[in-house]
Amino acid sequence: MALAVTLGLAGCGGGGGESGAASPGAATTAPSAARTSAAPSPSPTPSPTRTYPLSTAPRTIPAVREHEPARGPGWRPGAGSGVVVARGSGVLSDEARLLARELGIAHRGEAPARAGDIELALSGGGSGTPESYTLTARNGRVRITGPDEAGVFYGTRTVKQALRSGGAVPEGVIRDRPDRPQRGLMVDIARKHFTAAWLEARVREMADLKLNQLGLHFSDDQAFRIASDSHPEVVSRPHLTKAEIRRLVALATSLHITVIPEIDSPGHLGAVLAAHPSLRLRNANGTVARGAIDIANPESARIVDELLREYARLFPGRYFHIGADEYRALAVSDPEASYPALAAEARRRYGPGGRVQDLATAWLNDRAKTVRAAGKQPKAWNDGFFRGGVVAADKGVEVEYWTGREIGARPPAEYLREGRRVVNVNDRYLYYVLGEPNEFTYPTGREIYASWTPLVLRGTQAVPSRYSGQILGGRFAVWCDLANAQTQDQVAAGIRMPLRALAQKVWDPRPPALGWGEFSALAGRLSGAGSGT
Repeated sequence: MALAVTLGLAGCGGGGGESGAASPGAATTAPSAARTSAAPSPSPTPSPTRTYPLSTAPRTIPAVREHEPARGPGWRPGAGSGVVVARGSGVLSDEARLLARELGIAHRGEAPARAGDIELALSGGGSGTPESYTLTARNGRVRITGPDEAGVFYGTRTVKQALRSGGAVPEGVIRDRPDRPQRGLMVDIARKHFTAAWLEARVREMADLKLNQLGLHFSDDQAFRIASDSHPEVVSRPHLTKAEIRRLVALATSLHITVIPEIDSPGHLGAVLAAHPSLRLRNANGTVARGAIDIANPESARIVDELLREYARLFPGRYFHIGADEYRALAVSDPEASYPALAAEARRRYGPGGRVQDLATAWLNDRAKTVRAAGKQPKAWNDGFFRGGVVAADKGVEVEYWTGREIGARPPAEYLREGRRVVNVNDRYLYYVLGEPNEFTYPTGREIYASWTPLVLRGTQAVPSRYSGQILGGRFAVWCDLANAQTQDQVAAGIRMPLRALAQKVWDPRPPALGWGEFSALAGRLSGAGSGT
């Protein structure tokens, strides 16, 4: 309640304010010497003039990076308020319409700002960092500017939250920007079917938290969950239609969120292989390696590439995740002995020093080439990158670092020393695995808020700060290993506070100003829900 009281003072007189002017007609000349002995006349009484204490930063999640306080009443919507777009900034019309609808005020398009209005504008000359914005509340108006649409949109989220948490946008100037360019959520929709409505709700929730990426892991051993035209035989029931995906992508795009598809290979392809059993990988004893495709067979690459090209067209965003983790042939102590056919193919391609890991690395590089030809930036899990070998992994593939559990685990600093760019998906803090198998426990917002930063890539230890520029951000991941352990509503409730803690830590590199109790209570006020973990 402290914030509501502070903001409420903006409409009242307060100590430290500027003194009021004397009322008209009050005497201003000094009394004459002849009158000095007379009884003093009553002092003139000035008419009251409202004064204001210095404003304080609005309470938002994530917190704003910089607030320049000022004296004034701040801004709140009134009967004549509207949202307008500055001349020449018409691309912001969608952001203006959304904010007007949320605040219940008029949208007047490209028009001069009037008293009580919010004005949105792109700043000229490309000034400011990407996704940054400046919000000025002065003289009964708000003006939000930024170098791109996303930044201005984030300014509108600050307005929305400031009104909800404190009743007004405080007087002064906010200068705000994210610390990391990639901030998001990943959902395993392969093992568990999530409805389109549930995913759309997560997108809206993410947008208010200034998160900008939603990953969809839609192919795994258990199921393949998006309709396919090139290979309808691999699609599971239930699944999302392409029309549902297009609506989801359109909503996300309007809220400045990129949807990132993931088709994991050469492991985790069980659903695809169920329809193409001849491509299953077998070991020296003829035993099928669950979920693993035979990367020595050219037909394997053909089918996977056809799927990659198909979904690259469905998802227009910049990124495509190609997986590369937990390939069964490399999860044994002696891959060459266990999978002699792969070893023979590696030697045939790369000479006597060729090994199974070289064949897997070449697979990663070829899939990266496929999605890059479709205009995408490839991403892959860290355990698809190996130490040494004849074939080197493509340096342009972004590493999504999740674990050090695999055989021969490489510490995060190795990837960073190679100059690779990394996204933090630390399985200690950022993995929400349904049913908590394999020693996973549900992470809490409290521990992310208190102990995790983007530099904590593995376990609880941070990498040296000199690598900070290579760490692109962080993503909270929902994995559905035991799909029926929670309903989708339980998942939404369980990730609510972890998402908010993540949003804070990837937006502002400084230790949070609020204690966990205050932060949790603020989250409740902003969402209308109770505080959580």
